Amino acid sequence: MRQYVRVGSLVSGVGLLLMAGGVAAGGFGIATQNGSGTGNAFAGGAAAVDDASVAWFNPAGMTLLPSGKHVSAALHVLKTSHKFQDTGSTGAFSFPGSGNGGDAGGWAFVPNASFAMDINPQWSFGLSLNAPFGLATEYDAGWRGQLTALKSEVKSVNINPSVAYKVSNTVSIGAGVSVQKLEAELTSCTTVPAPACGNVAKIEGDDVGYGFNLGLMVQATPATRFGASYRSSIKYDLEGDATFSGAAPANGKITADLRVPDSASFSVFHQAGPKWELMGDVTWTKWSTVQQLNVIRTSASAGGPAGSTVTRLPFEWDDTWRFGVGANYKLSAQTKLRFGVAYDETPTNDLTRTPRLPGEDRTWIAFGVQFKPSKAGTLEVGYAHEFISDANVNVPVPGQTTCAAGCLKGSFDNKADILSIQYSHVF
Repeated sequence: MRQYVRVGSLVSGVGLLLMAGGVAAGGFGIATQNGSGTGNAFAGGAAAVDDASVAWFNPAGMTLLPSGKHVSAALHVLKTSHKFQDTGSTGAFSFPGSGNGGDAGGWAFVPNASFAMDINPQWSFGLSLNAPFGLATEYDAGWRGQLTALKSEVKSVNINPSVAYKVSNTVSIGAGVSVQKLEAELTSCTTVPAPACGNVAKIEGDDVGYGFNLGLMVQATPATRFGASYRSSIKYDLEGDATFSGAAPANGKITADLRVPDSASFSVFHQAGPKWELMGDVTWTKWSTVQQLNVIRTSASAGGPAGSTVTRLPFEWDDTWRFGVGANYKLSAQTKLRFGVAYDETPTNDLTRTPRLPGEDRTWIAFGVQFKPSKAGTLEVGYAHEFISDANVNVPVPGQTTCAAGCLKGSFDNKADILSIQYSHVF
């Protein structure tokens, strides 16, 4: 027996394309924006001044870098795991012989780079190139939840020039602008689990958005400094295509508005003697901006006229808090050891969570080492493991609000590992 659902409702997962599998931060954000911070679980990021990456975390900190031109480049290897365990799926999700999708996680390689330099004793300039949002989930074909998700992928590229001004010997301010491109893709099946899918729905969209960031750095005492940073939200008017492998007349153009959240961080850094450095931070992210996503057709097709709503997606996400503490120990003139722990809330909830983003609250445990092979060069290696709470889902058939046609019921066993390598050089 094969059950079909209406083509127009099958793309109801389109918005979740943009929420795909962020492993390094709450929601779909990626926290790994430098290699020096990984070993501290990114605790104290807005107050740390280790290398050129301060241009991203808090541009005001560029004024505290030694005079010269600073360059940092990092590569992060991310391994995620999302394994579904069925706990009583019904209807269309209980098709005999269907599997649980395998491991929807996988490997990802995320690079970033930063540049910073002093213009004069008061002014500094910086430039960051990174990927603030992204990663993916992908399930085995024929799994019981293929009506809701097969593949979800999001990629972003961000360019962030910034400047800093040293107001006094103890106070600096900074500001920057972001130009950010986001590309996204989602696939799902329009039929209940089977060895082959008779109709794969694919949604693709992209756009370029603009935002800004601000920073403040205060050297309260010779041993203690405070940092505060703010990053604005960015609005996207995503445009793209909806295509159906088994229903070509339904193909057409779509658009969807998405606003990624703004965030604010407060950090402290303390030099506790000649060997130890201590740090901590609190970060707030306004994920409550992601409440609902409307997907609209911009061209007429068999799926509906131009201007018709393809789907209206309720997310009902909440604001989140992230807390981190870390420490560095100076082993020798060339070597520094890093340690850190953090707790990162999820914006999702048990009522609206789906397999496309099976995230939950996570706890970081991290360590790393800094080695200076020369006076001008610095090598950083960091590792972090994320213990992620099990994530429950109870998802109806796309386009439905009740379990009358079936619900995907189960729990995800999640975890993530991060390995970062960075080299910095001063010219």
